[in-house]
Amino acid sequence: MRKIIAAALAAAFVFGGCSAELPQQSSETSQPCATTAENTQERYVPLNYKNQVGMWLPYVRFPDYMQSRSEEQFRKEVVEILEDAAAEGVNTVYFHAHPMGDAYYRSVIFPKGEFLDGSYDPLAIVVDEAHKRDISVHAWINPLRLQTDEQMRALPEDYIIKKWIAAGEPFVKNVNGRWYLDPAYPETRQLLTETAAEILDGYKVDGLHIDDYFYPTADTDFDSEAFAESGESDLAQWRMDNVSSFVKALYDTVKSRDERLLFGISPQANISADYDSQFADVRRWAGEQGFCDYIVPQIYFGFNNENSPFLTVLQQWEDLARDSGVSLVIGLAPYKLGREDKWAGKAAELEWINDPDIISKQIAAVKESSADGYALYY
Repeated sequence: MRKIIAAALAAAFVFGGCSAELPQQSSETSQPCATTAENTQERYVPLNYKNQVGMWLPYVRFPDYMQSRSEEQFRKEVVEILEDAAAEGVNTVYFHAHPMGDAYYRSVIFPKGEFLDGSYDPLAIVVDEAHKRDISVHAWINPLRLQTDEQMRALPEDYIIKKWIAAGEPFVKNVNGRWYLDPAYPETRQLLTETAAEILDGYKVDGLHIDDYFYPTADTDFDSEAFAESGESDLAQWRMDNVSSFVKALYDTVKSRDERLLFGISPQANISADYDSQFADVRRWAGEQGFCDYIVPQIYFGFNNENSPFLTVLQQWEDLARDSGVSLVIGLAPYKLGREDKWAGKAAELEWINDPDIISKQIAAVKESSADGYALYY
């Protein structure tokens, strides 16, 4: 990962400047950009930046530096990742604390993640080491995605999801062998807010972050019973309202702990697909206050993509977030460097192979846009 970070960010623009509208410090002295607590016994003061340079730390990479590692080894790996990231200007990490009905933190609600085979607390270590380097930590959760059938069978019987399944509750649904929460029910929204509260109350995280796992299918059978009982006539709008309801609930949970904590959403960048396949009302979230503090569309497209060219999609998101008070952070895809892009159209299939400077060029384009920052997915 260190080599990837260096290659992706070498000669790249790094957003400068200090945090905007910083809270008042608890002491007369303060750092020029980051906000920190003077007295660790007092209320934690979140560390956040107006111009994010973000980096996702996804669970799919956990086998590389967590699985089969001791606490000491894991901490060493995290230090190397964070130091390399900080050296290249990264000021915010989104750590995958809750990828699929599991926990890479101390939880009384969810079972331990399968890649965590030690007894240490990954989130606590990441928060500790990141804050030493003035890096903000946002706990990243997938709100609706749960375990597969096979994984579920191996879990304890007292796991709340397994109890719901055994009781035939409609709150969880199986789609192609994987379980998902159904956002139509207050019980699932309550579980999501309890998940957020467990993390926010247990750790000095600086925010909460969700990505693009909303409705797992557009199939009308997924929630036909709940829709019939709702009395509504527009299925798509009803589903969008269900998603916005739990998004709002998460935002409110974050703000109930501290107004200075941030809540961010990272949807897919194709706006039509957000609505048609996931029922994610991104125009509302990006255009109105009260749903998120920042939004990170995953613009994982090259400049020559035949269906979604980078600059066109960037402009679409600028238009959505303009004058809304919601910060726009552009998600970029250095993981695609050196790979064929089969979905980009024939003329653009080899763009990520032929142009090794594509990420640097995209960061430069973000600098010229109205966006407040960018985030990198390796």
